Amino acid sequence: MMAASRSSKEGALKRADYRGLSEGRNFLPYNLQFFAKEGPGGEKTEEPTQKKLDDARKEGQVAKSMELNNAISLITVFLLLRIMGTYIGQNFLDLFHYIYSVIPDYTVLTNGVITIHDYTVLLNTAIYKLAMSLLPVLAVSLVVGLVVNIAQVKWKPTRKPLAPKLNKLSPLKGMKRLFSKEKLMELFKSLLKIGLIAYVAYTTLADKLGFILLLRDFSLQGGISLVLDTVLDLGLRISLVYLVLGILDYLYNRRKFHEDMKMTKQEVKDEYKNSEGDPQIKGKIRQRMMEASRRRMMQSVPQADVVITNPTHFAVALKYDPDLADAPILTAKGQDFLAKKIRETAEESGVEIVENKPLARMLYANVDLDSIIPPELYQAVAEVLAFVYNLRDQKEQENSSPS
Repeated sequence: MMAASRSSKEGALKRADYRGLSEGRNFLPYNLQFFAKEGPGGEKTEEPTQKKLDDARKEGQVAKSMELNNAISLITVFLLLRIMGTYIGQNFLDLFHYIYSVIPDYTVLTNGVITIHDYTVLLNTAIYKLAMSLLPVLAVSLVVGLVVNIAQVKWKPTRKPLAPKLNKLSPLKGMKRLFSKEKLMELFKSLLKIGLIAYVAYTTLADKLGFILLLRDFSLQGGISLVLDTVLDLGLRISLVYLVLGILDYLYNRRKFHEDMKMTKQEVKDEYKNSEGDPQIKGKIRQRMMEASRRRMMQSVPQADVVITNPTHFAVALKYDPDLADAPILTAKGQDFLAKKIRETAEESGVEIVENKPLARMLYANVDLDSIIPPELYQAVAEVLAFVYNLRDQKEQENSSPS
């Protein structure tokens, strides 16, 4: 008996647990926002608006790759060195001969003692001649780097990225950025770049190892030519590898920037509210404006000369005053419920109501409120007005005749 009682109690507890789960009562509290991406409103699924992109641009946040800039600049340098190699090499030789030809003259003039001032003059002269030799290469490289940078992000300079930000001084956020996914990706790209460059350098030098070992047997000009050729060949190969990595880095940064700029549905709604105003408030304003316009329109119905109807779906009120316009003016129009209100107001005010289905439809569809009717409808409207005026004259004669 006791075992049966215990089993029945356990069964009742299990049924109560199942019933509590089915009714939505949870025994463990949870927060769905824990599973959502960062940002107010949940997951970022919406495309970025132009306003957000413009704001990000003002803050200096753009999709660009410094690796691509450096790669194209580096290729430019080595290509120019390859093209102008003879000119630059000859300048180096002239500089070498100049220095070694001037030193004996200094020795003779100073009785074998060269002062620091003499060394300074020689060094300044050597630096000037060296800079003038390399100036075209450096200038073209600088211009190319600037053009590539502008091609990536367009020309819109901003100083906001240079402004100090106190939140960057937080050690906790600094540690978070240090071990973030972006930093790991940067580490991976750096290791990949170093590995590829090392491989290219090894294979290039391995091909020229035999010539390098025989470098001592070369003349000075031949040795310099071999070294320059090896350096330029190695530089161009490394630059091409660097260019491929730069293009991949640019595509990655562009995709990452696009994903970072995506917005949640709530962010889109908030931005629309801030820029265009709250839709509910705007809707209420439009509703009140329509109601005010409708009241003004209904107040003009008693002054109309005629109301032309469909007879139930459309109603149009016309007024002709030669002092105001050369043609009748549409003072009120409505469909269904509003047409009914226009007819009722016209009946209460004694305005004539004329049924003309095609004319009522054309006036409703083609003439705006408080506008003159088009010339194409002059004849049809004139016939209606003539009928109304004759009917009004007959009523006045009947009212004026003695009973």
